Amino acid sequence: MQEPNKLFGKRIKELRESKNFTQEKFAEIIDIQSRQLSRIETGKNFTTIETLEKIAKALDVEIKDLFAFKHQRNKKFLISDITNMLDNTDEKNVKLIYKLVQAVLR
Repeated sequence: MQEPNKLFGKRIKELRESKNFTQEKFAEIIDIQSRQLSRIETGKNFTTIETLEKIAKALDVEIKDLFAFKHQRNKKFLISDITNMLDNTDEKNVKLIYKLVQAVLR
C-alpha cells in the first residue's frame, strides 16, 4: 500500500489536472510556491489546514473529497474491495454488475 501522503498528493494532482490548472497557476491561486505544491503532489510534504482549505475551495470540492483516493490503490487491493462489496449485495445486483463489467471489458 502506498503512503497516505503520496495518495493525497496524487489526488490533488488528479483534481488539479481535471480543472486544467498547471502547477504554477494552481500554486498562484492557493498562494503557495509552485515548488511547495510539487512537494505536496509527490507526497514529500503535507500541508497546513489553511492551505488545505484553499485547495478545496480552488478545486470546488469539500475537504473530505481531497482524501477520496481509495481508487488509486493497487490492483490487488481494488479486487479485494470489489469482492467484499459483491459479497455484501444481493443476486440481482450481482447480475447487473456482471452485465456492466462485461459491457466495459468487451
